[in-house]
Amino acid sequence: MSTFVLLHGAWHGGWCWARVAEVLRGRGHQVSTPTQPGLADRVRELSPDITLTSFCEDFAAHLSAENLTDVILVGHSFGGNAISYAAEQAAERVERLVYLDAMVVEGGETPLSTMPSDVQALRRQMANDTSGGLTLPAPPAIAMGVIEKADAAWLEAKMTPHPFATFTTPLPISGAPGAGLPAEYIMCTEPEYSPLAQSRDRARALGWSMRGIAAGHDAMVIAPEVLADMLETGA
Repeated sequence: MSTFVLLHGAWHGGWCWARVAEVLRGRGHQVSTPTQPGLADRVRELSPDITLTSFCEDFAAHLSAENLTDVILVGHSFGGNAISYAAEQAAERVERLVYLDAMVVEGGETPLSTMPSDVQALRRQMANDTSGGLTLPAPPAIAMGVIEKADAAWLEAKMTPHPFATFTTPLPISGAPGAGLPAEYIMCTEPEYSPLAQSRDRARALGWSMRGIAAGHDAMVIAPEVLADMLETGA
């Protein structure tokens, strides 16, 4: 059996993996679903001091504190950043990496800079208008590709504003994303999430295996059993 560490994306928390985690645990796997600082159940930690380095170090510390080894790291969306860091800093703990419709950011680059210029400008404006630049407000569920009413209501009730400095501070890795470990990219195709076009191109350029899942961006909410199958089997 395998050990999975499932890392959420922006506005989310460990809660978003509940359906996938239930399937994987039911098949005998060990599953961990940490939440990054300032979000969800850790919202009281929200601070202007939370940067991308904060996210990365917190995630690596989780692997160490739980003494997790031979892990399959799964990063959804913004979670791709911290799994890239963990791959470099704790490679001895990692079996393989799965970037689920995730950001593929190079060392020294900010996540925001990998997005189209109009998306960058809109996100800066939204952060400034709603919180003076502290957080980026959560989008409607439809932006995550979630259209079923019950799922959308659940998602919108649980998402929290995201610490904006994590978008505008650099990813603290020195080598290529993935650190040369076995890695694959799972792309959500119905519909495609346009802010990640550059990340998908980078995954291809890095030679990672590419698979598609017929779901919107929040595939772990929309198609948990299909996603669990893909995570279990690998590319």
